[in-house]
Amino acid sequence: MITIHHASGTRGYRAIWACEELSTPYKLVAVDMSPEHRASLEWRRMNPVGKVPVMSDGELTMYESGAMVQYIVDRYGNGRLQPARDCNDHALYLQWSWFAESTFARPLGEVVNHGRAFPGCEIPAVIDEMKARGRLCAQAVAKHLNDKQYLLGDTFSGADIMMFYTLRLYRETVEAELPGALSTYWSRISKRSAFERTEAADASLP
Repeated sequence: MITIHHASGTRGYRAIWACEELSTPYKLVAVDMSPEHRASLEWRRMNPVGKVPVMSDGELTMYESGAMVQYIVDRYGNGRLQPARDCNDHALYLQWSWFAESTFARPLGEVVNHGRAFPGCEIPAVIDEMKARGRLCAQAVAKHLNDKQYLLGDTFSGADIMMFYTLRLYRETVEAELPGALSTYWSRISKRSAFERTEAADASLP
């Protein structure tokens, strides 16, 4: 069975959601988020940089949320949550999955990290620049979704799981109001039963 070491509200949410969409059995293990635990040799053996999540499946252990989603979809999806590899939509699926974390989430993380590293003495110009980059990304996704239900059209995919979590970060770090079609997109995805189960699982951890 898949085991997801997770702290509520963190990126392990993506792996949980992928399992819920595919009805793949998993169990959650709560992670002590104290700096002491995350710096411990015990935790660093699981994730060498001390972050969450960590996922194991049999002898496999991995610690990157986007890779977890892709692994779950590849191994347990049976064609669900991603297009066939021999079509252009699969390339777009990869594009939006990676965009969500590598391009869109990066400036949002910098806003959080800047405030955490320099509490009370943040540089406003740095925060403003990172938020501006976040807004640019949000606008790009909104424009793409203007005539679509999901990132790949009418079909929900793992790319939407990746993107939705980044939109949560956007709402928390930049502004709660999502631009353009993103508001409708947010509402549509929030009604999915697997999403609701994911929310409940995430909230179940201390």
